[in-house]
Amino acid sequence: MRVNEIFYSLQGEGVHAGCPAVFVRFSGCNRACEFCDTDFARFSEMTEEEIIEAISRYPAEIVIFTGGEPALQLTDSLVRAVQATGRRVHVETNGSLPLPDSVDWVTCSPKTPPYSIGRIDELKVLLTPGADPEAIAAQLPRARAYCLQPLSCSNTDLCVDWLKAHPRWRLSLQTHKLINIR
Repeated sequence: MRVNEIFYSLQGEGVHAGCPAVFVRFSGCNRACEFCDTDFARFSEMTEEEIIEAISRYPAEIVIFTGGEPALQLTDSLVRAVQATGRRVHVETNGSLPLPDSVDWVTCSPKTPPYSIGRIDELKVLLTPGADPEAIAAQLPRARAYCLQPLSCSNTDLCVDWLKAHPRWRLSLQTHKLINIR
């Protein structure tokens, strides 16, 4: 598998913000978002066993597979191997591809259709110019939690106003950027 990086930090966004987690950032994506912060040219080839060994160095109960787009590489066998170490598997996906059913928590941050995801626990929509979060949500499976995130805190006022008019949604800030951690 092509792994961009594995690191230990706090979840900075969404429902689990503030929770310690091991992040496994895969390289590669099937979307080209101008605001993406991943360097896809840099990666190491790793086996599932090497990934398990790397995450086992950290005490976190949560392992977050992200990218890029993790659904391009994530396998059911890797998910189950992580779970066998006593950890929960979370995935951050753009929703364009199906994920293994064994994943514990799915955060979908949709970019452009079409979407092929079967389950969403947390829908996290970035409030980009022209975005209609309700229209985006209508194209996806029902989520357990709905989060709206300003674009790098540049449009927070607009985001707050929108949330007040749509109370089923909650604010998701990129707290890792606000407190200057990875």
